[in-house]
Order: sequence, then structure tokens, then C-alpha cells
Amino acid sequence: MSNRILVLYGSYRSDRMGIRLANFVINRLRSRGEDVEFIDAKAIGLPMLDRMYKEHPKGAAPEALEKLAEQIRGADGFVFVTGEYNWGIQPGLKNLTDHFLEEWFWRPAAIVSYSAGRFSGARAATAWHGTLSEMGMVVVSSTIGVGPIAQTLSAEGEPIGEGGKALERSFPRFADDLLWWIEAAKAQRARKAPPY
Repeated sequence: MSNRILVLYGSYRSDRMGIRLANFVINRLRSRGEDVEFIDAKAIGLPMLDRMYKEHPKGAAPEALEKLAEQIRGADGFVFVTGEYNWGIQPGLKNLTDHFLEEWFWRPAAIVSYSAGRFSGARAATAWHGTLSEMGMVVVSSTIGVGPIAQTLSAEGEPIGEGGKALERSFPRFADDLLWWIEAAKAQRARKAPPY
């Protein structure tokens, strides 16, 4: 039975390089039989956070928020694809994430990061780890960092060069860890109701 996984991506730039990594992750998870849905912060276009989803009267949230809340609640796990902006988190992805809280609870999240340089977005990935944990997700220990992204993935999201070979070698362990935690969390949620 396949798992429902949301791949979330947050770049608002006109020349989005990280979309290559998002496509790679989506394609590789689907090839393993998983039910994967892409969540593009730019396409959804939420306003800067003024009111969280839960702060709207029931049934009165804007349509985009209502739909996204349903997608998050229906997911078994998440992959956050993040670039690094000045040593930090992408504002578009962070804004999308912050509109929700309880919807994220008791599901695993994995982080894949990228940059144009050799640090592969590692500082953003580190910042995301604490943020996602605080929001009630179990963050898996396996991560993927890609950089320089233009020398690792083609425009279609296919591995190229030595970096691409390294990415292909690291993905199975990353996916195995995520799927292990998804199965564990599903079993626990089925066995025991959340504490609040």
C-alpha cells in the first residue's frame, strides 16, 4: 500500500533551480510506488501570515488555506525542499508552513536542501530541523544536500555528473528512512489517539 507524501517547495524566484531537486524527489518516490503530491508555495500564493488557518472560523478560511489544510491532514509524511538564502530559510516556504500547526502533528518530515554553491543549503537544512520539530513533526535524520545544483541535476531533474551520481547513491537510504518513520507513525496513530 502506498503512502501519501507531500513534497513542499518554496522558491519564489523567476529562475528556480530548486525545482530540479523537487522533481527528482517526486519522480524517485513515485518510482517506489508512493503517492506523491507537489505543493508549490509560489503557485498557491498565500499572503504573508496574518491569521493562521486555525484562527479562521470553521469553514470560513480562504479557499487556498482550506484546500492546503486538507492536503496536509491527509498526508502520511512530508519532504521539504529548501534553498538557502543568506544562511537561512526561504521565506516563501516558511510562510506557507507557518499558516498551519496541528495539521502537521505526528507525521515525519524529511529535508532536502540545495544551493548554487558547494555548501548545498546545509545551513537552511539545519534551521529547518528545529522549526519542523517545534511544529510537531518527527524530522528524520537522513538528509540530502545538493550543490552546486546546476552541476548535479539537469533542467528536467535528472542526475548529471559526479554530483548526480552521488545523489543517486544517497537517495535510497534517505527514502528508506522516511518510509520507515511514515510506517511507524501510521501504526502509532492507528493504535493510540493523539494526546490532545
